[in-house]
Amino acid sequence: MATVLSVSGSPSPTSRTARLLRDLDARLTAQGHEVVPLDVRTLPPQALLHADFRHPAIVEATALFEQADGVVIGTPVYKAAYSGLLKSLLDLLPQYALAGKTVLPLATGGTTAHVLAIDYALRPVLASMGPAHITPGWFVLDKHIEIRQDSNIVVEPGTREALDQVVDQFSTALSERRPQRAAA
Repeated sequence: MATVLSVSGSPSPTSRTARLLRDLDARLTAQGHEVVPLDVRTLPPQALLHADFRHPAIVEATALFEQADGVVIGTPVYKAAYSGLLKSLLDLLPQYALAGKTVLPLATGGTTAHVLAIDYALRPVLASMGPAHITPGWFVLDKHIEIRQDSNIVVEPGTREALDQVVDQFSTALSERRPQRAAA
């Protein structure tokens, strides 16, 4: 199927956002996609803050975007916008790093006051990077993600149903956009 880059823009090592993405990655993998996780917080802060385009970790991250057929972008919402950490990576990518790709934006946050952050803050930036298609995204309230002692998560059933639907729409869009290889 397709190669999916799953990007967490959370600065927290105990992030609900990252854990939610890894959970959704499993669904995409079960649907036959190859999923490559990228936690932006693991990239060197100096390279991000000083816009070091040539730093090996930034070059590698850029290559992951180039190789992907689809990209899932997950971010916590702070002050009605996506994380500054995610912004620092997006700023270092080539202008059309998402050209020809299918993109799924996801966000987590503590209040429904941030529910439009995907459409008003994140989607315009992603659209400026030239994707072929941005599928409908989803906002998840932090209280709908329970972190268990074993570090696994449980998502509130209504939220789980909605997430499964947007992930399945993304998966279908990926399959429809990916050119079929000729039979040998």
